[in-house]
Amino acid sequence: MPAQDRLGLDIKRTEQALMSAKTAALKDVSLTVAQYAALLALADNPGISSAALARACMVSPQAMTTVLRNLDDRGLIERTPHPWHQNALQVRVTDTGAELLRQADERAHRIEQRILEELTPQEQETLRALLARCVTAIQVEPG
Repeated sequence: MPAQDRLGLDIKRTEQALMSAKTAALKDVSLTVAQYAALLALADNPGISSAALARACMVSPQAMTTVLRNLDDRGLIERTPHPWHQNALQVRVTDTGAELLRQADERAHRIEQRILEELTPQEQETLRALLARCVTAIQVEPG
């Protein structure tokens, strides 16, 4: 199959452009895209475990451990023992982390907004539906 016919390359090119733009935008607040994603997920899910956070951010538990260690070292999160599960830690964003997340989200939101401005609401809905169909097709076992 010729490269120009491979939709996977178009999807990857789009993802790389998005990640590159977010990486550049977050540089001013000294966050990586992974750290930003973790803070964003934590803000919506205070007290989530690191394993659940890894799933929410679509990274391995090992990668999330590194992200959380870096955020913890900077005082952006706090980890406390879970009241019912002795071997689990709850993770929450600190006030300092919430302020940095606010600054980071302003920058990331501008990028997302540029995408939205290029598409009508109907096109946005269609794109989401098409991407969901791509995920479903990828997950189907061949045979």
